[in-house]
Amino acid sequence: MSAAPVFANSPELLASEAPARLPAPLEQEIRRIYERSPLYGKRFPLHREPLHWACYREIPALSKKEIVTHGHEAFFEDYQVIQKGLDEKRYEYESTSGTTQGPMTVIMEDGWWNAQLARAYRAHPLLAPYADRPYRKCILAPVGCSSNLCPYEDHPFPHRYFDGTVYLNLTSDPFVFPETEWDRIVTELQAVKPEVLEGEPIYLSLLARAAKRRGVSVPSIRAVILTYGKASLVHSRRIAEAFPAPQVDLYGSTEAGYIFVGEAFKDDSRVIDGNAFVELAPYRGLDDVFQLYVTTRDREAMPLLRYHTGDVVRRLPTGYRVLGREGGLHFRADGSIVSPTEIDAAIPADFACWHYSLSQASDTRWNFDYVAEESAPAGLEEAIAAVLGDGARVAAFRKRLIAPAASGKFALLKPLAK
Repeated sequence: MSAAPVFANSPELLASEAPARLPAPLEQEIRRIYERSPLYGKRFPLHREPLHWACYREIPALSKKEIVTHGHEAFFEDYQVIQKGLDEKRYEYESTSGTTQGPMTVIMEDGWWNAQLARAYRAHPLLAPYADRPYRKCILAPVGCSSNLCPYEDHPFPHRYFDGTVYLNLTSDPFVFPETEWDRIVTELQAVKPEVLEGEPIYLSLLARAAKRRGVSVPSIRAVILTYGKASLVHSRRIAEAFPAPQVDLYGSTEAGYIFVGEAFKDDSRVIDGNAFVELAPYRGLDDVFQLYVTTRDREAMPLLRYHTGDVVRRLPTGYRVLGREGGLHFRADGSIVSPTEIDAAIPADFACWHYSLSQASDTRWNFDYVAEESAPAGLEEAIAAVLGDGARVAAFRKRLIAPAASGKFALLKPLAK
């Protein structure tokens, strides 16, 4: 008899009549995925008898590399179905940024993104009031962000106002926005008077800087959503100074949708049960640290089954802490893990830093690049080196800007590839 794997979902969702049997909601979703997409039947045939955990474990995990290699066409019987769906606007497509293993084309049915976003809102008390009523929201994130209708052209305001949402940015890399661009963004923010401000944490941190420089406040904001990228406590503090509203961490990916939601930096993130089943696989023998295998729910185009997201989480008594992508984590010689959380703890709360990037230059040499109005306080390099351990040496460099990777993403922690 094969024991059930560990899931991050609510136990009620995964209650089963027999210990060896899959819970009904999970089995039903797996069978729907097999019916909707020929990819899975070709990889691993599924029998008609009730599914047991032993069978579930035999279903091979799906990697991003496999999707990129075979292409999104592999999820459909006929490529013409995709093109017809796009022509009829029943489908839409996005391309991920290529953080790992190259960019990926994602096909989704019309309405799927909005539906899973609404479920994410309902899953958290700070966002639930906005799930089922009209409200005003401003988004500041990379151009082409997620699966929302982000601008690819320079549309004047208010032509970027869709269903109560304004997309503030017209170009990527906020470090190179001219002051006139920040003038426009801050003015639009004031004009819209949003209840919700959503964005990539680095973008929002620099927006907070722009607002403070202009002496602008936006008292209408009731919630700030940090998403699209990994947030640092540094960003959170700067954002809170300009926009003092509760912050929510909404974590997921373009291909899988929103997976976790929680109050930012409270270690209370929970799986959005309505969006996905999230399997926890032990990671490098570390206690309560897991990598994720996600099975999407209620999705027609490109449903994902046991998809290895590349994300790592830590389980805590209060919920889950998303540590980040596997490639953005460092491991000391004794196997213990260093994530942006540990680096944040070494940075003094009163150091007004807008963004940082800690990159490994050699086995023991690290560079701490940061954007701030003043030089780093004495002892910061030694404090970060102590967190890294193993005789690490850290050199801090104050910068006017920190460029994103070719994918357009920013990284807080960049260890050498192993």
